Parts: sequence; C-alpha cells; structure tokens
Amino acid sequence: MSLITATDLGVNYGGRTALHGVNFNIDLGEIVTIVGPNGSGKSTLLKALLKELPPTAGKVQHQRGLGIGYMPQRLALDGRMPITVQRFLCLPHRHSRKQIELMLTHVGVSDVLNQQLDTLSGGQFQRVLLARALLGKPQILIMDEPTQGLDQPGTAAFYKLIADVREETGCAVLMVSHDLHVVMSDSDRVICLNGHVCCQGKPQIVSNAPEYRALFGHGTGGAMALYQHSHDHNHDECDHDHA
Repeated sequence: MSLITATDLGVNYGGRTALHGVNFNIDLGEIVTIVGPNGSGKSTLLKALLKELPPTAGKVQHQRGLGIGYMPQRLALDGRMPITVQRFLCLPHRHSRKQIELMLTHVGVSDVLNQQLDTLSGGQFQRVLLARALLGKPQILIMDEPTQGLDQPGTAAFYKLIADVREETGCAVLMVSHDLHVVMSDSDRVICLNGHVCCQGKPQIVSNAPEYRALFGHGTGGAMALYQHSHDHNHDECDHDHA
C-alpha cells in the first residue's frame, strides 16, 4: 500500500467545490510536487490528504502507523508571547536538548537554539520549521510552499536541503511549489492541479525558450511553463481549456 492514497476525492470548501475526482498516491522515497494557479485547490488537497478537511466525496487512506512531518504555508506568531527556538521545537512533543541541537545542525542553523523565534530571518525560520517536522522521524514530509518569501539563493539552498533529507532518510516528500525552475530537477513526479488532476508525470527542465508548454492558460505566468511532463493517462481526461 502507498503511504497516502486518495480515491475519487472531492472537497467542498467555503461554499464551493474546491476539488473533484482526485486520485492520488505517494510511495516511500518519492518527491512529488503539486503545481497550479491560485485557487486551484493545492492547499486544500494537502489538508484533505492530512485528514484535516473531511472529503465530501471519495476517501483518503494512510498506511497504518504513518508518521507525517508537516510544514504549513504560514505560521501565526504572537509577538506578545516570546518563545525560544528550543521551546518551540518541544511543541507539541518534547525532545531532548541533544536531539534538538543535532537536528538544528543538520538543517544548517546550529546557532539559533536560544534565539527568540520572532527574531529569525525568513531562511532561518523555514529551516527551524523543517527541523520541527523532521524531529518526529516521519515517513513523509508534507510542505505547503515552503520557500515562500525566500530569495532565489535561499530557495535553491532550501530545496537542496530537502533533496539531501530524502537521500539520507528515504522519506517521501510532497510539496506545493511555484518555484518550478528550481524544484523540478529534484522532483520525481509533478501533479498539475486545477480543481482536479489535469495531468501528471516526470518533469523535464526546458533549456531553450521557443517551446514552452503553458499548463494552465495565460494567467499563471511564464514560470508555470518552464517544464514538460509526460502524461500517464488519456489526453481526453485532461482539461486543456483553462482560458
């Protein structure tokens, strides 16, 4: 059985149909990236796969005893309640100082243990969130736009770290991303989402411009077209008319 499997998944959210007919699976060791325009249901899909949102159709199954590490898109911090990195990494599950020190070193921020969380840079904060997700030794790491707000070098460094984590631990990685030019080379599979799975397959970086393949019409920008993918289902199942 795959780590997570969704069968004919549908989700109504905010009074509208956010997802319909989604079939999905991810296996140990895979890096799978979900892409799509704003409002295409990417974050909703992650929440449904995490079982935080109940499906209105279909089902989501987890492998028994599945360990999940999750990095949310945003984390609201109350500056009136200062908290150190060490204390934050003991929520909700306590870890020893030694475990925390080793993990912070592993993700490249060994010097922030006693720093206040709200004083971290964007790159430091994302690595602390990654450390928190990894402390539970998950079989799958799920991330919702983990490099949002980082500059290009910070983004590249973060994705290199994710690839290293997969190599070292063998965990699966499922992420939502807009950073196609950086992340695609490390993805085993790309899922193109726009309320349903339009198509999916192995990505290929396009090196020269004339043959860009626009995935979701004119509104998503050139970066959405910087890779090609192979279809693993009938083209009639893809919705190519998103103008």
